[in-house]
Amino acid sequence: MSVKTDFLGLLLRGMAMGAADVVPGVSGGTIAFITGIYDRLLNSLRSFSPTLLLLLKNEGIGACWKKVDGTFLVCVFSGILISVLSFAHLISYLLAEYPVLIWSFFFGLILVSGFHMIRQVRHYSVTGGILFVLAAVSAYMIGTLTPASLTPTPLILFFAGSIAICAMILPGISGSFLLLLMGLYATVLQALKTLDLMVLTVFASGCVVGLLSFSHILSWLLRKHRDLALSLLTGLMVGALGKVWPWKQTLETRLNSSGQEVPFLEVNVSPFNYESLTGEPALLLPGLSLMVVAIVMFLVIEWLGSRK
Repeated sequence: MSVKTDFLGLLLRGMAMGAADVVPGVSGGTIAFITGIYDRLLNSLRSFSPTLLLLLKNEGIGACWKKVDGTFLVCVFSGILISVLSFAHLISYLLAEYPVLIWSFFFGLILVSGFHMIRQVRHYSVTGGILFVLAAVSAYMIGTLTPASLTPTPLILFFAGSIAICAMILPGISGSFLLLLMGLYATVLQALKTLDLMVLTVFASGCVVGLLSFSHILSWLLRKHRDLALSLLTGLMVGALGKVWPWKQTLETRLNSSGQEVPFLEVNVSPFNYESLTGEPALLLPGLSLMVVAIVMFLVIEWLGSRK
């Protein structure tokens, strides 16, 4: 594979992560795991430590760039940035106009990626099973919480960024959904649409702090207790399926920052009762078809990765 092709591949992976991060309920960490760059991403982020300053002093910028896998980070985060800025409008439109179809695709993607993750566990144990169940229950319960409403002060935005970015690198926990729970999702999405530099700068600063600190913990867990960590992460992904279930009934709505009425409190319903409860077509066959497309797409990516 040529260097140019490798760069493009990393850029596209980053774009897929960015698109997922815009959607409440889907984690960019899930996409990183699916596309085979999860461990490399954590190791690269973990390289940012005080010892890096010593390396810079003794061996120069080139050694530091190699230590942090700089080219990899630039490609991936460029893709994330491009995707977030480009797809903020598109994702909002698709979620508003075709919610069943979009959530069906993501449901299939998360379902098969959870199966893929649990296959990576080498030695199953009772402790791993307990962690799996606790993580699944916790993720499901988080998905049922009613969103709050915080005032978007600079301090709140900073801490919201640090919390949301930690969720971004955890497969199964969506940073966008945590922003939704805090009542800040619309604020951040609007800032992305309008390029509000003040809001974005404060939020991004929190993201950097959270990302560099949390990546050390998660990387250590995967190096020292990989089977237990994978069981925990798989549980988070399985629990998140409740949040991305395609057929939902809206119980309460709210007005977003653009004055549009959007769902606020939703409950999962059977696709067979969906039309009678909501008045909207269930789109069962197209939804199931998109689930299958997502599963097949994942398996093809996995197969290509194993051939490489």
